[in-house]
Amino acid sequence: MAQQHGRKRKPAGAEAPRRNDTCSSLGYTKPGTYEELRAVLSSGTVNLPKRLRQVAIFLWQHPGDVALGTISQVAEKVGVQPSTLVRFAQIFGFSGFSDFQSLFKEHVKASLPEGRAIEGAADEPGATGADLHFLRGMVSASQASLGRIESRFDVEAFDAMIELLAGADMIYVIGSKRAFPVTSYLSLTLSQQGMRNVLVDNVGSTALDQVACTGPGDVVLAVSFSPYNSITPDLVAVARERNARVLTITDSAFSPLVPLSDRWVEVVESDFAGFRSLAASLAVGIALVHGVAVRRRKEIGS
Repeated sequence: MAQQHGRKRKPAGAEAPRRNDTCSSLGYTKPGTYEELRAVLSSGTVNLPKRLRQVAIFLWQHPGDVALGTISQVAEKVGVQPSTLVRFAQIFGFSGFSDFQSLFKEHVKASLPEGRAIEGAADEPGATGADLHFLRGMVSASQASLGRIESRFDVEAFDAMIELLAGADMIYVIGSKRAFPVTSYLSLTLSQQGMRNVLVDNVGSTALDQVACTGPGDVVLAVSFSPYNSITPDLVAVARERNARVLTITDSAFSPLVPLSDRWVEVVESDFAGFRSLAASLAVGIALVHGVAVRRRKEIGS
């Protein structure tokens, strides 16, 4: 009996696996909007290697740059090769970067302050001079940061943070590098409102000793921004081990402080020419202090 040679035929109805099948096997479907993509990234169902995680953090914080840039421009800002962006898009079921980019374009259309900030950053200095051009760029970045809070902010977490801070025996304020101007001002305003607090400033390398004094009745208010290479996560971990409550202001779900936090709010600051605004972080922090002061006055009055 003669043997038949050649490749075996696929069973009737069999199809090659699609990228969406891969998404489903990982516990999610192809995101249809930027918000859905954010939900997938923050769900913990996707375990990304270092380079792709770097991409995820950038697109989380700078959707306007992703929407309005070419693949080469975005790759340069992220610090990866364009092929890495394509690979990232394909993981989530998209055919390539252009298909993936449409999520960000739709998102930016609905958030005009951010779109204006990005467009302003691309303008060349005019007759008014480079200094005024830079000032306008920074103002635009600050407006974009503040506008983002209005359009997307976790009010429930914010209220819970106020309640925890109002009931704290002692508030420890932790932040370093770029976050330190925020925490130092918050410590000052807490003191001005009559609230006992400790600014963990690490002067004399004493930060670990300061945090070692935390206890179950204390609350840590931590501020941290990417690239998350400061001492803050280590200090917060020590306070957590001592059963202090932890509240965090940070700029993405990828922050190492998020798993350590009882509550956290996201504040993403825009940048201009490599300089990043702190306007939104200060606004949220001051609002927290004000909320705690009001809550405590009500408790005293009652």
